[in-house]
Amino acid sequence: MQNMISERVDAIRGWLIANDFDAIIVPHEDEYLGEYVPAHNERLHWLTGFTGSAGAAVITKEKSAIFVDGRYTVQVRKQVPAELFEYRHLIDEPALNWITDSLPHGSRIAFDPRMHTAAWMKSAQSQLGSNYSLSAIDENPIELAWKDRPQPVVSEMRLMPTDKVGQSCESKRKEIAAVIKNNQADAAVLTELDSICWLLNIRGLDVSRLPVLLSHAIIHRDASVDFFLDPARVVSEFIEHVGSDVRVHHPDNLKHCLDGLKGKHVCVDSATSNAWFTLALQNADATIIEAADPCLLPKAQKNDVEIAGMKACHIRDGAAMAKFLSWIDAEVAAGKLHNEAELADKVQSFRQQDPTLMDLSFDTISAAGGNAAMCHYNHENQPEPGQLEMNTLYLVDSGGQYLDGTTDITRTIAIGQPTAEMIQQFTLVLKGHIGIARARFPKGTFGCHLDVLARQHLWANGYDYDHGTGHGVGHFLSVHEGPQSISKKMIPVALLKGMVLSNEPGYYRAEEFGIRIENLELVQEVETQGDFSVLAFESLTRCPIDKRNINVDMLTRPELAWLNQYHQTVWDEVSPLVEGDVKQWLKQATAPLSHNNG
Repeated sequence: MQNMISERVDAIRGWLIANDFDAIIVPHEDEYLGEYVPAHNERLHWLTGFTGSAGAAVITKEKSAIFVDGRYTVQVRKQVPAELFEYRHLIDEPALNWITDSLPHGSRIAFDPRMHTAAWMKSAQSQLGSNYSLSAIDENPIELAWKDRPQPVVSEMRLMPTDKVGQSCESKRKEIAAVIKNNQADAAVLTELDSICWLLNIRGLDVSRLPVLLSHAIIHRDASVDFFLDPARVVSEFIEHVGSDVRVHHPDNLKHCLDGLKGKHVCVDSATSNAWFTLALQNADATIIEAADPCLLPKAQKNDVEIAGMKACHIRDGAAMAKFLSWIDAEVAAGKLHNEAELADKVQSFRQQDPTLMDLSFDTISAAGGNAAMCHYNHENQPEPGQLEMNTLYLVDSGGQYLDGTTDITRTIAIGQPTAEMIQQFTLVLKGHIGIARARFPKGTFGCHLDVLARQHLWANGYDYDHGTGHGVGHFLSVHEGPQSISKKMIPVALLKGMVLSNEPGYYRAEEFGIRIENLELVQEVETQGDFSVLAFESLTRCPIDKRNINVDMLTRPELAWLNQYHQTVWDEVSPLVEGDVKQWLKQATAPLSHNNG
């Protein structure tokens, strides 16, 4: 493998010399800038061997470096040869800093503008100033050298009828056109794959774990849309489905259509669109208006039909999880301690019993013992999957893409008898989870305003976790949906009725154990006795929380009441879908708890 990577690095260096560049930046992202990158666009993996979901590499004529964050500092050393790449921390020493430390003034740095956001390009130009030349390239040298590049996945277009998504494409287009008019613009470029599929009420499976079609779109102030997808992939009922004002173009015509916006005012979201669009519009003499993707907020606020679908799929998903968790308990009781890969396959097999399951919503995190201390652990990136051991914890973070919604759930399971410390830390995490679940807050509240509710009990004891508390979730779309979130980070987006977010505080003890409790929550309005209504969360996830990990006397009466009521709801809604030993297990798992002191 090292020889193969060495040959690939040499090929890129040959390209640098031939084209008079001193360095090239290779990010993990592809031209769609999404979280999930299809195999044929895994350029960073091809070049370095690194399989993580975030990172970048820099190749110069003399040396190379790979940049990853704290999730991948162990993994990168196993996958990327130290003889070829220096290891650098993506946050502590960003790629541009390494470049300026490594190369003299006047050096020419190549970048593919399709692989970087417009915001990154602007920031990079500012940081490098006149001391370095940052040059956009038309041809990517990796694509020139990648002889065995996989073919793109070409999935079938699925039309989502209005009675399944709650709003017609025509209605959505008019709604977004009104936003464009409010921005004093003539059009908006749409590059987020889930925004495009939401707008046109279509889905696909071009990308693993993300039910989208690889495409781009431009929506105009008259509500018409230019949609860029190979016309051969468009199903015969498409125009009837979306309306005659949607024009389909081959992706090769994208530049021509952007040129047609000459003199127009065009909205571009520099945080989500790639820099190529900005450069193309500038070259076309269009006026760029910096504005958020106009589909983000409407997409995030689920309508009544989408909410009903999310609730229904979570009940079915809860039944799959009950089957899985009862199976684990039976296997452990029988002395069968499986490995992480077997467990991940098993939870997937239970979900696949539902014919409406289209895909998983992300690769299952199946982490035994100390592996769970790595919050984004992936057993497939290890030499061998970890094995369950008695008197430890097992963490499983998984979810499904169903025709009527998307799920994401984490449960931390006792394997044998957890230690007193594990029980204490689990209970502190649970108290934070309940704090979010029980929150009441006025309209206009940001997610960062609520984050302390999840961390307060951990903080009080000198603990914390190094990830956000909650992310948005789509409706049969991205499991990580913006712009809503709950985290320490100041993101000025108010939580709105109909949004769905995760609630997932955790705790991680390096090399020993990891804990996370995750439900999805729906933002809803609650009437009060006061002068105005407030917002609150309704838990959507339907799966027991492992009572064996709880010190019940650490819970307040309201917290215990919430837990018992949650478990009663799980029993009421999931028990009709299971039978036999699973039903008996579920009855025991959801039985009410009481304080030991009464």
